[in-house]
Amino acid sequence: MSAAPHPRELLLIGGGGEMTLSVDVAVQALEQARARGLRTHVTNRADTLAATPAVTAAADTATAVDFARPGDTADWAAGRAADGERPALVFGVREMAQEAVAATAHALELPGNPPAAVRRIRTKDACRAALAAAGFRQPAVRVCRDASEARAFLAATAGPWVVKPRDGADSAGVRKVTGPDDLPAALAQLPDREAPFLVEEFVDGREFSVEGVFVGGSPRVLAVTAKEKLPPPYFVEIGHVLPADLPEETRRSVEETVTAALTALELRFGLFHVELWLTAEGIVLGEVHVRIGGGWIHRMLPHVRPGLELYGTVYDDALGLPVDLPARLPAPERAAAARYFAPPEGRVTAVSGWDAVRTHPAVLHAELRVGPGDVVPGFRSGGDRVGAVVVGAATPAEARELARELVASVRFTVEPVDAVDTGDDVPEVRVDLEPRPLTSSFRISHMTIETVDHLRLRLLQGERTVGEGEITADSGYGQDGPAIAAEAEALARTLATARDDAHHGADGADPVAPLRAALEKAAADGVGAPARMLVEMAFLDRAARRAGVPVWRLLGLPEPGRVRLLHTVPIGEDIPLDGRPLKIKLGGADDEQILRSLLGVPAPLILDANRGWDRQDWERLRPLLAELAPAVLEDPVRDPALLPAIRAALPGTAVVLDEGIATAGDAAFAVGTAGGLNVKLMRFGGILPALDALTDATEKGAARMLGCFLEPPRAIAYAAQLAGLCDWSDLDGHFWVSDDRPVPSYGLDSDAPGIPRIAYTPEPARGEAAAI
Repeated sequence: MSAAPHPRELLLIGGGGEMTLSVDVAVQALEQARARGLRTHVTNRADTLAATPAVTAAADTATAVDFARPGDTADWAAGRAADGERPALVFGVREMAQEAVAATAHALELPGNPPAAVRRIRTKDACRAALAAAGFRQPAVRVCRDASEARAFLAATAGPWVVKPRDGADSAGVRKVTGPDDLPAALAQLPDREAPFLVEEFVDGREFSVEGVFVGGSPRVLAVTAKEKLPPPYFVEIGHVLPADLPEETRRSVEETVTAALTALELRFGLFHVELWLTAEGIVLGEVHVRIGGGWIHRMLPHVRPGLELYGTVYDDALGLPVDLPARLPAPERAAAARYFAPPEGRVTAVSGWDAVRTHPAVLHAELRVGPGDVVPGFRSGGDRVGAVVVGAATPAEARELARELVASVRFTVEPVDAVDTGDDVPEVRVDLEPRPLTSSFRISHMTIETVDHLRLRLLQGERTVGEGEITADSGYGQDGPAIAAEAEALARTLATARDDAHHGADGADPVAPLRAALEKAAADGVGAPARMLVEMAFLDRAARRAGVPVWRLLGLPEPGRVRLLHTVPIGEDIPLDGRPLKIKLGGADDEQILRSLLGVPAPLILDANRGWDRQDWERLRPLLAELAPAVLEDPVRDPALLPAIRAALPGTAVVLDEGIATAGDAAFAVGTAGGLNVKLMRFGGILPALDALTDATEKGAARMLGCFLEPPRAIAYAAQLAGLCDWSDLDGHFWVSDDRPVPSYGLDSDAPGIPRIAYTPEPARGEAAAI
């Protein structure tokens, strides 16, 4: 009897990003695939997979593959295909993943856009050149490598101009300049100051975008969207209205121009989002994308065209199923609008009117990501958005006005954010990066780690180190060492030169409050958690040294004393039987065998599946787990909906969530759904945000584990400042990074100013705080 055939599979490359909009897009794309009987497999960077549990829960399978290396993604997919795991369809919803999508589809001979065509539109100057060569109006543009080349372009062309990254999204780093004097500020806003950038002529006209889908290789326009942006120098979209209220003749001309341009650019698959301006001289095309537009357009389109399934249409077409979309669609008969909140910059002290907005009957979607205590950054790119309202109405004018009214009805009260007090002397900031092989391979459910990047940040007064931080970065978790180093150095230099006279030297002033405020602002500005942790370490080390106390005392924490460790056992390694609590890595093909080998082991068991189980795995392993009765079950399943059943089946087991737990909101989710959490400073961005999450978990009686990645001893000692607040300490990651011999526990020098050092001594340290 032959085996049942595998269901057809959708390979969704790049999954969703961490913003709620990107998650919503990815989940819709997966749901519409499932509705067609497709099995779904998501790939993404490991850290983003962990940070987007809703996406992995919506998929049947998830694998850590970095879409930033299109060839690697294509090779990985080809390897799966050679082993019989060949997808029926390759797709992606994220801008940055489109080159990997095209390369993979081409390698597997599946429907997709030509890789060269996608590379061309992803490189903005190349796209401009191709459109101009095909006869479409384009602004003059030049690739510049430094300020002198930019000034030369300004001198040779008529202004004003726009400075922008050569490859980017969300208007990040896009700024208008009116002359050479504006250049330094514009160049300082570029995300990568070392990379070539573009300077192009500013286009004066009303801005629109065209949304559509390819059917049979030909573009079908679904709607034209009117855009509203904040005034220059930045170009951040503040609202959209769909459909745009245009005369029929103008709408037809826009649609014909866009479809001709897409054909000229040799694009033929998926969705498209094309930006343009209506000027006195005619239509000027802007950027071209082979994905749906942002700004919640993916929710607006199905409202104005009832029954439309954006992603389902792509799947049906690629799979040879009938698609009922005529070459020219009539204008939609109803409208939708989106509007973003743009509260003033500062720390939020109060918000009013939100409940009435989110419950309004015309609201299709509403979100607000800030509340009292949060810091609102300046509105300079799409990443600075703090919330939105999407509404439906009968006409574009009604939709636009309603969205504006609802957003305006939410009132924010803010106060200035204090600057950081760094004292009288401005330290020099020095960051060093060194690739470092592990002492042995470290294997978990979805990858094997061999090498990490070691980063060290020092604050120097002359040749004397006055503050120091150390972390390691692993690309398998999406931790880009050079990028973290650049972020950390820029943030540290900002903090090193900031002053807060209100706090400096004041009796009774909290020496940490200015640093906390500055780091919260950095988080709101998009600085990554590893970089913030590295900077926090150095500046807290400096503050504690100045105060002549260890960090734990500076923060009012319980003395860590001796830290009793779990014994982490990676997949594939022998399980020791020395009586210590064992943390067993699971999530692989041999889980049942490993669990059976643990029956009768007297040591407390902590089982970590790294979200490696689906419902079938859980049902298969449940009898064994019930018999083992582990002390802790960490990240057992991909689908959070299974957690209540797991907790009910294992009443004596603490269930904790780890991957994706990086903010106060994530921590609250873990406590509410699982009853416990694992706090890792590299995810939270340091001790200060992690302390807030642990305090809240303690108040709610949740299980608390303190964890780590593969990190150097100094980073481990830093995390151990919180050991007295946790039930379990999983702080042995440095044994794979350093030459230190693994031990069951270690003490800290709890009297030395700054970050205490780890001390490997057989006798208990004073102030012992058991962590098991």
